[in-house]
Amino acid sequence: MNPLLWLLDTVVSLYIWMVVAQAVLSLLIGFGIVNARQPLVSSIGEFLYRVTEPALAPIRRRMPNLGPVDISPMVLIIGLLFLMRLVHWVF
Repeated sequence: MNPLLWLLDTVVSLYIWMVVAQAVLSLLIGFGIVNARQPLVSSIGEFLYRVTEPALAPIRRRMPNLGPVDISPMVLIIGLLFLMRLVHWVF
């Protein structure tokens, strides 16, 4: 495998895991399982929000309102996986 493809694949995989972690953390905070005022949880949540929100915000603006359900992380992950398959197919 081309080293640049490997690097791109690794970066996208890490970003997908960050999106999953942000979604899980927001669910845990929403259900009251994790205290968002704890410093460690707050700093992790702030980091994940700052990293993932630039990609999630445009998707949320274009998605219909589904009430309390946010499927924008799923749409982003599917889009990133499609992009990676397309890059592997082209190169």
